Amino acid sequence: MTGYAILGPTASGKSALGVALARRLGGAVVNGDPFQAYLDLPIGTGQPSEAEREGVPHLGYGLLPLDLQVNPASFGELARGWLGQTATPVLVTGSGLYLRGIWNQLTQLPDVPEAITAKLRVWVDTLGSKALHRYLKAVDPARAGELHPNDRSRVQRALGLHLATGRRASELLDGVDRGVPAGWKAILVLPSRERQRDRVAARVRSMIKAGWKKEVDALRASGREAELRRLRPLGYDLWMDDPKGAGARIILDTRAYAKRQGTYFRNQWPEIPVWDPDQESLEEAFAKLGA
Repeated sequence: MTGYAILGPTASGKSALGVALARRLGGAVVNGDPFQAYLDLPIGTGQPSEAEREGVPHLGYGLLPLDLQVNPASFGELARGWLGQTATPVLVTGSGLYLRGIWNQLTQLPDVPEAITAKLRVWVDTLGSKALHRYLKAVDPARAGELHPNDRSRVQRALGLHLATGRRASELLDGVDRGVPAGWKAILVLPSRERQRDRVAARVRSMIKAGWKKEVDALRASGREAELRRLRPLGYDLWMDDPKGAGARIILDTRAYAKRQGTYFRNQWPEIPVWDPDQESLEEAFAKLGA
């Protein structure tokens, strides 16, 4: 399988580049973000609107039910199916780990015994996900650096793998081939640090204006709060637990998350060219992609 991969932190401008590239090539944008694949979360997960899609075909957005859990391997299989639906796919993602799954670069993960999973559920309910994240940081700083402290399910999963095997989850999740696969061309969309901070703030405010809180309230009213809390998409728990202070806190959390995203991509794929959307033209991005 071949294609183009547009990578970058949240709010960096990668989706706009993906649309421009797909239009130029006559292809389709393919979703590589697991949360954007879910139904009923269009605003809070940043799924591109009809206006943002600009008439370009988009595949893999808003399809999965909230009660379906995915991991890098299972999501990778789904995404490869979407990629196969177009002759010229333009993959857009901010998740380096899930990109490993899409590119089939994950080792086979061992099963975690139910007794360990149950113990971790008790721990997170009693101590909170941030305490478990600190524990993960002590035993596996690499994996902890990739996860937000509020990402309850993935923090639990990483600790479960460690407790079950005695090995670091980052080692178990490490790709079998660290490079860009043959036939793929990739680019990392990375604004300057200050501009990235501004972009995140603007993105979060636009999502709030678009009705993010109403989206959360509607899901709770329809009885799906438990599914939201299990999935833990960034920001949703704050709307449920502290709606008055949610906006400012989400901006801070998203800025920290975006910083980790950029660091992960630079460390994992140093050979991928970087494009600054605030300093370089679209033509320069196309040139770096050989498009």
